[in-house]
Amino acid sequence: MEKNGMYALLEAIEARARANRARVAMGIRDPNHKTLESAWKAQELGYAQVVLVGSKKEIDKIGTGLEVIDTEDPEKVLSDLLVSRKVDAVIRGTAKASGTLSSLKKALGMKRICRLALLLTADGTPFFLAPVGIDEGNTISDKLRMITLGAEHIRRLGVEPAVGVLSGGRMGDIGRDRRVDRTLADGEFITGRALELGINTKHYTILIEDAVKESNFIIAPDGISGNLIFRTVAFLGGGDGLGAPVLMDDYVFVDTSRVGGHFTKAIMLASALSHLNKERKKVIH
Repeated sequence: MEKNGMYALLEAIEARARANRARVAMGIRDPNHKTLESAWKAQELGYAQVVLVGSKKEIDKIGTGLEVIDTEDPEKVLSDLLVSRKVDAVIRGTAKASGTLSSLKKALGMKRICRLALLLTADGTPFFLAPVGIDEGNTISDKLRMITLGAEHIRRLGVEPAVGVLSGGRMGDIGRDRRVDRTLADGEFITGRALELGINTKHYTILIEDAVKESNFIIAPDGISGNLIFRTVAFLGGGDGLGAPVLMDDYVFVDTSRVGGHFTKAIMLASALSHLNKERKKVIH
């Protein structure tokens, strides 16, 4: 598959972030120099106006030139800031995952959320990945919803989605294990249904190395395996994770992992997505 569109997307994301300089809130727990420096770098590079949300006392011990909103409950305050439009976008930063996502769902009246991670392999190949939450994508309907929502949002970024569906083995492995058989059957069904919906989709079985070469949107068998793929690429395989935006129309929330401490690109992505939202609303109105 031609990847030029994806590489161009990364350049467009950076350009949109610099043009927008959105006000982006970032959750902070247990601050350290690396985390605060990555936030400062995003502001210094002109990606955003960064607002740190966490204990001012703890942040001041390290020191920062960024605006700080003092709170002992960044997980809740992040959602409050987003819903009240006091910021243009939010990234989780080092706030706790369960509390932050729970507060977000409550604030927006959402029963479920769908996240789409943007990753870079060690050689710089970009691709989208879902599901990435350990409790996401456990049913066929969940994965089809992720494919349709993800494809829609990828198209908004100016890229035509090419979906690669993964499962637990090769087709020749049928009969070795019931669970593997189930994932293969699901992969075939999901691929067929997505094609019926007009989405370019192929079932790559367990061959993720082929899927990444030919697709720009990878669907893992479930949220646990998706989370493991994310962590392997970003933290062990020499790649990088730009963040995982929650797929919604009116707000921008980019989920991040607390591991690693690099948040510059996640802030850049949040600012760029905020810019896209503003442009889309202008067209609608």
